[in-house]
Amino acid sequence: MSQEQSTPRACALVVLAAGQGSRMQSDLPKVLHPIGGAPLVAHAMRAGFALEPSRIVVVTGHGAEQVEAAVGTYQDAAICVRQTEQLGTGHAVLQAKDALAGFEGDVIVLYGDTPFISEDTLLAMQAARASHDVIVLGFEAADPGRYGRLLMQGDALERIIEAKDATPEELAITLCNSGLLVADAQVLFSLLSEVGNENAAGEYYLTDVPELARARGLTASAVRCPEAETLGINTRAELAAAEQLFQTTKRAEMLDNGVTMTAPDTVYFAYDTYIGRDTVVEPFVVFGPEATVESGAVIRAFSHIEGAHVSSGAIIGPYARLRPGAELDNNVRIGNFVEVKAAHLGEGAKVNHLSYIGDAEIGAGANIGAGTITCNYDGVLKHKTTIGPRAFIGSNTMLVAPVSVGADALTASGSVITQDVPAEALAIARGTQENKPGLAAKLRARLLALKDKKKGS
Repeated sequence: MSQEQSTPRACALVVLAAGQGSRMQSDLPKVLHPIGGAPLVAHAMRAGFALEPSRIVVVTGHGAEQVEAAVGTYQDAAICVRQTEQLGTGHAVLQAKDALAGFEGDVIVLYGDTPFISEDTLLAMQAARASHDVIVLGFEAADPGRYGRLLMQGDALERIIEAKDATPEELAITLCNSGLLVADAQVLFSLLSEVGNENAAGEYYLTDVPELARARGLTASAVRCPEAETLGINTRAELAAAEQLFQTTKRAEMLDNGVTMTAPDTVYFAYDTYIGRDTVVEPFVVFGPEATVESGAVIRAFSHIEGAHVSSGAIIGPYARLRPGAELDNNVRIGNFVEVKAAHLGEGAKVNHLSYIGDAEIGAGANIGAGTITCNYDGVLKHKTTIGPRAFIGSNTMLVAPVSVGADALTASGSVITQDVPAEALAIARGTQENKPGLAAKLRARLLALKDKKKGS
């Protein structure tokens, strides 16, 4: 290159996500299989976000509609283009050409089934582009067997050779090709237009680009990363191994950030789980997507948290379930076998036992008794329950929404509340108890006689 760049150029991501993944033995497109609660393609895109890309293009093919819907969920600014025929990686990248029309900067090619590429690695590739026209990502393979080899001369990459075409001397090379590549957009598409398909598979390979670049007098080089980052997912076994690797990495990250876990191997995280320092997470806790726990909370054993926000000092569980839309303020207490969904609990509120709180607003300091249910669904629509500050809801209360209970009000145990309860009022909504002396003994004797009669017949 004629002049070194002092700052990174604008960049665009091209994510290849068109493959069928037949070895997964699944009707689901390969890139939609999840790790940490998010599809593989979301992990691949997320790594590239650190580069602040000007454009993101995802090349879809098999299961295109499903893949495009998932991409839109995680990155609504992404442009999806379709590769209607799978004719190789070079052909796949060419499908992004029209979507990048007018773009001036670097294209970074990522793979939708390679979820562990780090931000640091992509930044290193971007920085290396300052002194070379084409950058390929390589890794030292413990077992290089089937991988393409990078033939280097000093820091110059001469070409990439596939294992099946390599000589014994070339097969001894352990620096292997990950498939990732960075090049100027105009240069890349110009080189791809020269790629042929004179090979056994009849496909157009991205791996031909470095050699074509050198033939033009351009420079190519390689950046190295740990082999673990290049792990591609092709089978269910590899997916399971990738999940294990993700969880191991996430657990280490949590411990480093000041989270206490008494049995880390039993705790499972999602790709976006956030937990503040000095939080305690007991064994067998599962965090689904979009879970946030602030500092100093306690998550007791066997709890499940997804789409929820837990504030400082809260105690959750054991055996609690927080579903999407659960918003818990400081020092809230959610006890055993309690489920919370789409509800806001004010500071210091307590729901200690065997209760369901859904579509509700619970005031600060309110106490929700055991067995309480907010009856929020009428078979067609959801309705809201509002409970004021410091209200006391007696055990086994049914709150038939829409309904509100005022501040400092009480409901009697076993009540079915169908009307609003004013502040400081006591609501009793149950049948009057009536005792019939001696009737229990008479009924029991009658039932035993009937039972004996049936045995005799």
